[in-house]
Amino acid sequence: MIEIRIHGRGGQGAVIASKVLAHAFFQNGKWVQAFPAFGVERRGAPVTAFLRVDDAPIRVRCQIYRPDQLLVLDPTLLHAVDVTTGFKQGGLILINSEVMPEALVDLNLFQVATVDANAIAIAYGLGSLEQPIVNTAILGAYAKASGLLTLEEIGQAIEENVPISTQAQANVAAARQAYEQVRCPATSRT
Repeated sequence: MIEIRIHGRGGQGAVIASKVLAHAFFQNGKWVQAFPAFGVERRGAPVTAFLRVDDAPIRVRCQIYRPDQLLVLDPTLLHAVDVTTGFKQGGLILINSEVMPEALVDLNLFQVATVDANAIAIAYGLGSLEQPIVNTAILGAYAKASGLLTLEEIGQAIEENVPISTQAQANVAAARQAYEQVRCPATSRT
């Protein structure tokens, strides 16, 4: 089983990201389970979403405490909460950040990948300049960094699950650009 934890802030699309990712894995014949955990339900408040993926039915029904992979939609969360709590050494952590993975020396026990999802989301008009919606860009980067899904599979899941269908093409384009621009260390799976 692969357990993925997604950290974001309200309004960035962490919950939708978990649903889209679950859909992509499900379309590949996997068993999936996706669900959110909210604290204060307001824009900008920390949000966590969870996703389990397996080849067999998933019977576990609790939050993910020992994730194999992390997606961090807001880099300020790295200093606000300990997103790596319980994270397995050597696991993949994908961070929305302008910096190169090597610059994040505090995370050297993990496979770190980064992508400037904010700039990509802004370029495609996803959200606003102050609050870009980065979820689909992160998913494109995830496809390449993890090697578990193709860009086409992510694109199809985005088209079928993005709530505002008029923005589906912009979201798919953002995912494509993030796929091309994600920075993965030599030790990653790509």
